[in-house]
Amino acid sequence: MSELHPRLPAPAPLDMPEQRFDGPPPPGRAPEPFDGAIGSGADIFARRALLVLLTLVLALAASTTLKESVLTDGLTVSDMLLLTVFFPLFALLAFGFINTVVGYIVLATGLHPGFTPMPRWSEPLKGRTAILMPVHNEDIDEVCGRLGQMADALARTGSCAAFDFFILSDSAAENEAGEVRAWQALAARSDCAVYYRRRVENVGRKPGNIADWLRAHGAAYDYMLMLDADSLMGGETIVGMTQIMDRRPAVALLQTVPQVIGASTLFQRWMQFSSRIYGPAATAGLVWWSGAEATFWGHNALIRVRAFADSCGLPVLTGAPPFGGTIMSHDVVEAALLRRRGWRVHMVMTEETFEEYPPTLIDAGVRDRRWAQGNLQHMALLGASGFHWINRLQLLLGAAGYLASPLWLLLIAVSVVQAVRGEPGLMSGDPSGMVLELTLALLFGPKLLGIIHALGDAQRRRALGGAASILRSVLVDVPLSTLAAPGIALTQTIDLIGIATQRKAEWHAQNRRVDGLPMAAILPRYRWHVLVGALLLALSPLMPAAALWLSPVTAGLLLSPLIVQWTASERWGARAARAGVFVTDAGRDPPPPVPAVAAG
Repeated sequence: MSELHPRLPAPAPLDMPEQRFDGPPPPGRAPEPFDGAIGSGADIFARRALLVLLTLVLALAASTTLKESVLTDGLTVSDMLLLTVFFPLFALLAFGFINTVVGYIVLATGLHPGFTPMPRWSEPLKGRTAILMPVHNEDIDEVCGRLGQMADALARTGSCAAFDFFILSDSAAENEAGEVRAWQALAARSDCAVYYRRRVENVGRKPGNIADWLRAHGAAYDYMLMLDADSLMGGETIVGMTQIMDRRPAVALLQTVPQVIGASTLFQRWMQFSSRIYGPAATAGLVWWSGAEATFWGHNALIRVRAFADSCGLPVLTGAPPFGGTIMSHDVVEAALLRRRGWRVHMVMTEETFEEYPPTLIDAGVRDRRWAQGNLQHMALLGASGFHWINRLQLLLGAAGYLASPLWLLLIAVSVVQAVRGEPGLMSGDPSGMVLELTLALLFGPKLLGIIHALGDAQRRRALGGAASILRSVLVDVPLSTLAAPGIALTQTIDLIGIATQRKAEWHAQNRRVDGLPMAAILPRYRWHVLVGALLLALSPLMPAAALWLSPVTAGLLLSPLIVQWTASERWGARAARAGVFVTDAGRDPPPPVPAVAAG
């Protein structure tokens, strides 16, 4: 087949040196001052100090109350273990709660924490931008459909000349012919230039893919818009972000907060609703204290090309996988490397930035397994030379998010042992009930704030189907999330055990379309969940008071296979939508991508 369009533009090599995490840090860049920065200097320090101090106050208050209760009969080994595990877990819970409360206040008072709305300046764009879509054995018709939507949206802004699209394939050789056909069809109908490249060897996964592109073509571009295979962004948002970069030469990266779209299974609709109603306050809080040390999520982000090439050449970590080898969760590390060189990294809350969500709890768990291994690798980088302390905190929080699951289960196990032995403990040793009440407030407070925020804004209320639909959805979400949480925690714990025993995660293509799962495919993954639930149920007569508090955990573990099967169904997803449950942005989701398939 003769190709009507060039696969790649002329080479424009750019050096991307490999960075080191030890020794003296590299010299920092001195870009121009960032005029109008939100949260800088003493202001951002005060924000962070407030967040840390309030977290410590809540964690210390709860730990002190628990300590006074459980030590009434003397200090035992189980008491020491309980108190040791309780403090960091409660601190994590308190940190998330305070972050969300701050975010809600920011949103409720109209003090928006980021660049929004996107600017609508009249001057032409100064820089050229490459829009990069790495793919790895994906449905190429859907990928090209999304790229086609973005190209059309950019054409409507009249700015196609400033943007080139690149499909950067790491797919197997047998997929190349189909990818070429889809690319040719997209290139033929697009006003923007569209290029395609497939690597013969998948070296370094996505970071290696991007590094290869930078070293071959990076010098021709000022910015690159990083996407994932399920990403979709609006034309005005892309142009607005580029205009921010043009005007803010100290900024190296703008990370957007994608909304979940394309939900069909009940699980996807549930996650889409949760992100829309509970996500804004948490995100606003994150932006409020992150300032110029925001994180990078690896996609739906605009990046200054030369800053990234100078700062973010990733080395291979010493040691064997899963802890050594290629850096898997590269994005947070790249944000830290940019900040180490003096560049600003900001998060923006804006419209028209989207991604899809895994269709089932099992698919989400498979993705989580990779993220867990990547985030645990970060523990070795906490002492990297030159990192800002906020970047170190982000690395630590990423790892702690997964370590929390086995710690919660350990806390439950210790409490069960104490309850069976008749010792005062977490479930019975707090006569005032303060620890329990505070824990419930921290767990469900963010949900309540999300509901208040949604109900209090007419436009947002309509987008979520109206007040009645919101309340119906919450009445399903709260018990469902309560029952699903123990199963998710046990899944993560099993994965962490696998990581610790050197079972590395493979980076296979994600399942993006699933309609239902047979029980035969679920039970092998959830047999331990059912067994642990059955054990808690068998112990219930020996610990009646504790069994009552643990009943959601017991029920969630016993029902976990049924929860997975039920939420994996598109039929139940459609039923929920018809009943006004998990309705999100009714009628406002972008249309599904139209496959860009060559005729004949």
